[in-house]
Amino acid sequence: MNSSVQVVSPDRFDLGTTQTPGSERRAAIDPALGIPSAMWGGLFEVKPGSRTGIHHHGEQETIAFVLSGACEIRWGVSGEFVAYAKAGDFIHVPAFLPHMESNLSNERPFRWVVVRNTPTPIVVNLPDAVWPGADAVRPTEVI
Repeated sequence: MNSSVQVVSPDRFDLGTTQTPGSERRAAIDPALGIPSAMWGGLFEVKPGSRTGIHHHGEQETIAFVLSGACEIRWGVSGEFVAYAKAGDFIHVPAFLPHMESNLSNERPFRWVVVRNTPTPIVVNLPDAVWPGADAVRPTEVI
């Protein structure tokens, strides 16, 4: 077992993790980077005016801290539940919960620091058809 502190600079972040359309995940704490850990950590970004596809993270719970920007998060059987998060907020996404994030700005990306409770991220991308009308979903409040 490695008992030393590991520092991972942005130039080492790994884009090789599973992606969801409309977003970008960059692994920072990941076995692929030679860092043994019981958890996964990285950055998540959605470009201005964009939204992710509908997805879930299997048995993983997700904790995220919003570094910058603002987003709308939808979840539920048909995306009927909505929450908003902005820089400085923490977000918890339970395991197996289908969800989708939308950027509330047409000018700035939103960025999260993400930590998951397993060493390798689980990303299950779902077709928009699982939520009727999901392809037409746009943030309800663009800032």
